[in-house]
Amino acid sequence: MTESNEMTINLVVFGRTQTGKSSVGNSLLGSSDFESRRCPSSVTRLCSLGRSRRLSGVLRRKGFELPLRLQVLDTPSCPHSCLSTEQVRDTVRSALAQHFGKEGLHLALLVLRADLPLCPDESDQTVQLIQELLGPTWKDFTAVVLTHADKAEEAGFSEEEYLHSASSTLLSLFCSVHHKYIFLDNQKSTTKEERDKILRKILSFVRQNNYQVLLPKSSKE
Repeated sequence: MTESNEMTINLVVFGRTQTGKSSVGNSLLGSSDFESRRCPSSVTRLCSLGRSRRLSGVLRRKGFELPLRLQVLDTPSCPHSCLSTEQVRDTVRSALAQHFGKEGLHLALLVLRADLPLCPDESDQTVQLIQELLGPTWKDFTAVVLTHADKAEEAGFSEEEYLHSASSTLLSLFCSVHHKYIFLDNQKSTTKEERDKILRKILSFVRQNNYQVLLPKSSKE
């Protein structure tokens, strides 16, 4: 809570190349702060912090509406087409400490594609990066965002059917993060309705943690 009686939620997005990680950040902020485009190589090379305007009509506490702001840290993909895993890790660790070292991090979002199967070992590098950066309580502070959910729906999969048909690798990941996952419809990702739906999901995850924050460190413990 800030002195102006509004709440700020701090988020960081992780993901593999071309999963729509930066696009998720833009959807949450309602902006185009982060470069997002189709490319045969990784687009994001540096961490970047985006801030939303004051949001209303999303959060209520004790019966009263509470204005909300978001801070979203976009990160280079892992694995990356140009940077080593060590370079990505050091860059993200420094940015987390710089931006959230005092206020704390509410939630990390691991971005995957709903229209592509998650195979064994495919997400290991990204998950390992999150574990290294967030520490032993990473599962409490991580949620999965599945982009391109509209394509899965076009293929005839409802959310329930999708979960029934999902790979054991994805279901195991869901279990690891206490079933904190969000389906994102890319066709509607820029609409206020879809954005508010995603924000309410994120706020419910933050509420499950009793609004606790994780304080990132600038170096290994």
